Amino acid sequence: MTDTVLHLTGPILVDEHTELSQAWVVGGRLHHERPDLPAGVEVQRLDGPVVPGLADLHCHVGIGDDGAGTTLEEARRQALTDRDTGVLLIRDAGSIIDTTPLQQQQDLPRIIRCGRHLARTRRYLIGYAHELEPEQLPDAVTVEARRGDGWVKLVGDWIDRPVGDLTPCWDGPTLAAAAEAAHAAGARITAHTFAEETLPLLLDAGFDCLEHATGLTDETIRRAADSRTPVVTTLVNVGEFEQYARQGERKFPDYAAHMRRLRAARYDRTRDALDAGVPLMVGTDAGGVLGHGIIHDELDELARAGLTPTEILTAATWEPHRFLGVPGLEDGARADLLVLEADPRQDHRVLRRPAAIVVGGARVA
Repeated sequence: MTDTVLHLTGPILVDEHTELSQAWVVGGRLHHERPDLPAGVEVQRLDGPVVPGLADLHCHVGIGDDGAGTTLEEARRQALTDRDTGVLLIRDAGSIIDTTPLQQQQDLPRIIRCGRHLARTRRYLIGYAHELEPEQLPDAVTVEARRGDGWVKLVGDWIDRPVGDLTPCWDGPTLAAAAEAAHAAGARITAHTFAEETLPLLLDAGFDCLEHATGLTDETIRRAADSRTPVVTTLVNVGEFEQYARQGERKFPDYAAHMRRLRAARYDRTRDALDAGVPLMVGTDAGGVLGHGIIHDELDELARAGLTPTEILTAATWEPHRFLGVPGLEDGARADLLVLEADPRQDHRVLRRPAAIVVGGARVA
């Protein structure tokens, strides 16, 4: 927090429909009207369009580059790397270590934790997840719901080696029991999913969010739109499917071909989902396989999928804030915001070069 008052001269892009000409940051909070200020207080003027800090709804703070849990010091560096690209709101989609202490550090992005991944035994990356059998899943969901900040993350599908392709890790009744357990504990539940046949099971079970969702079909797009079940895009990760296909091609040619088909359809499926009314929100899958600080690569991928600059801005700021219940630029909100050199509704790429990053009312970059 800072004693300096910031005078923002806008436009202040509160949401898709609300634009203010100016605002003030006092005591770490955003004010739409000029507050009474003590005599002699320093007022710093910042000119330029103002947007909420960017959000990354699929990020792994606390997983190292080697896929193992890391130290809190390294997790802090990861969060700082993301912050310095303008990411000020993170939903951590599974971490090996407890990153709760980072939530008390005022110079870091706001982190909403999912706890640890829950996966089927021997059906996921080694070391990342609690590995379980179906009968153990509801109790494990209850435990992770208490450890996280209102979110639980399941691995919905992965390569099934005897089959030689992606298959669901859980059947419909097991997924329904997991969703029921999460909701009974006051949490929401999301799932990693690549395969087409997993999505109907997740939608039937009442999952609250879908991660990656590369297997969307016309039917599951319609269902997700009808239920307003959001999809977190991770197109940078999906772009790596060619590498995964090559790695598995000799032993699992069906899997390799499947991953290539999913990769080839990634832009069309993303655009189709948005056009149908599926809420899209930005995620990078940073941490572990991919490094941190790649939010703008993901925004560029959304542009390649045909999203307009305003649609990209919605997916990266306003929609995630609404979904997570975190105020953005509303009057009285914590001042986590970006001041830009030009209007991002004309070109999303100006988000790469913020004139100022403000965290908790303090200018950090």
